[in-house]
Parts: sequence; structure tokens; C-alpha cells
Amino acid sequence: MHWIYLIMAILFEVSGTTCMKISDGFSKLAPTLFIFIFYGLSFTFLSLALKVLPIALTYAIWSGIGTAAITVIGVIWFGEGINAIKLASLLLIIIGVAGLHFSQEVH
Repeated sequence: MHWIYLIMAILFEVSGTTCMKISDGFSKLAPTLFIFIFYGLSFTFLSLALKVLPIALTYAIWSGIGTAAITVIGVIWFGEGINAIKLASLLLIIIGVAGLHFSQEVH
């Protein structure tokens, strides 16, 4: 169940960050309200995941997958540019998260 909590935390974090862009600097009411709702839910689910999962791995997955997802959303939905450096950087994030996962001690 803790992995489902982490996935939910990531989805809500990505939704909150997307609403930040849509809110146009907090000038649009609905997206602004959703920022706080989504981040509140994200932190709630992250806290539930942290009851079982190690903090270093959990935070790396939460922030790394969130960053990668926001980059994809930025490119596809908001028309932001993509280049070799951005792709390589995302690959390094994925490698870093995988490295943290595989470095965990087996209990």
C-alpha cells in the first residue's frame, strides 16, 4: 500500500505544479485553489508512504519522477523546448533514483 501512497503523492504533486503554471502567477482563482489542494494531498500521501519507505529513496522517487513528469508536461502541453542537455539531465535523474533504490539494504 505504501507504494500506492507514493504514486498518489507524485500524481498530486505534478497536478499542483501544473496548476501553478495555469494559475498565471496566482491571478486565476480556480487553478490557484487547486495548487493548495493538490499539494496538501501530495504531502498527505507522501507522509503515509514515509511510514514504511526510507526517506532518501522516497523523496528521490517523489521529486525525480515529479521533475521528469513536469518536464514532459511542459514540452507537450505548454510547448516548452527540449534539447539534448535536458534529455541527458532527465536520464541522470532516473539513474540517480535507480542508484538510490539499488543501494538500499535488504532487510
